[in-house]
Amino acid sequence: MTPTQPPSARPAPLDHLAALARAAAHPSGTAPCGCADGGLVGVLADREDGTVVRHGALVVKAHAPDTDPEAHRARLALAARPALAGILLPPLPLPPSPAVPDGLGGRPVTVWPYGPPVDPGDPDAAPWEEAARLLALLHRTPLPPGVADGLPAMRAPLKAALAVDRMRRAAPDHPAAATVLAAWRTVPADRADAPRLLCHGDFHLGQLVRLAHAPSDPPSWRLIDVDDLGAGDPAWDLARPAAWFAAGILPPEVWSRFLGAYREADGPAVGADPWARLDVPARALTVQTAALALAKSTAERRPLDEVEEVMIDTCARIAGHRTG
Repeated sequence: MTPTQPPSARPAPLDHLAALARAAAHPSGTAPCGCADGGLVGVLADREDGTVVRHGALVVKAHAPDTDPEAHRARLALAARPALAGILLPPLPLPPSPAVPDGLGGRPVTVWPYGPPVDPGDPDAAPWEEAARLLALLHRTPLPPGVADGLPAMRAPLKAALAVDRMRRAAPDHPAAATVLAAWRTVPADRADAPRLLCHGDFHLGQLVRLAHAPSDPPSWRLIDVDDLGAGDPAWDLARPAAWFAAGILPPEVWSRFLGAYREADGPAVGADPWARLDVPARALTVQTAALALAKSTAERRPLDEVEEVMIDTCARIAGHRTG
């Protein structure tokens, strides 16, 4: 978590988010703020696709500037449905002030309960089984009557294509770009017979937070980030762990735990042979990760790190096998 910056050093959008977070945490506006660090605990994320600020027990998120308003409203309404209360973190009401559009260029803004994320410094404690069960529950949740036709598609396949386009623009001359594109050509279009179930659309361990009513309570995990939520093939929600396993980054025993927990929870994304459904999405997520690595490393003028090199090597294997 980034330490809080003094007000004079924060860009204007963060000032507006900080004010909105304080108004959400203290709707009466009269009682003195007793939250840590005088209220604004910190900027949790500040990226192109979203900025997140925490104030006490709440977080406020400014979504990406190109967010589709209608799809965004549909996703928020879905996350607020009682049937998903034990799966997705539910949104909270926005306070009436300050005026959000003026300070944030019209970006949609949402308010959420704060929950501690997965600790990246303790990989042995990562909640793989809990994540698998949440995904299985999400995939088994029926599309709401009267809502299914208007529900946006989950964005996982689109995000893979956007990553490749970003690489083409940012790193067209990178020595590894041709390898990534060759792997991308093995990824076929979506199958016409693919299931249309409720999906998260961008699952990884960073999309989990822990809720507890008291320090002694057992952790209760929830999925966060509804920006890619929608209807689609649930195999895409398992694709990132599958890609990491295939690349040798995720240990086989962890993958076995994750997949086993998903199956035990009657998750519908895979059958007897999981790779019959996972192969294409896992290849696409490998390409997406490699493409973003090339785009970001080129923009930052740095060499690829070890994990990024592994994903490029995996793209070379994919291209060599031509399994698509």
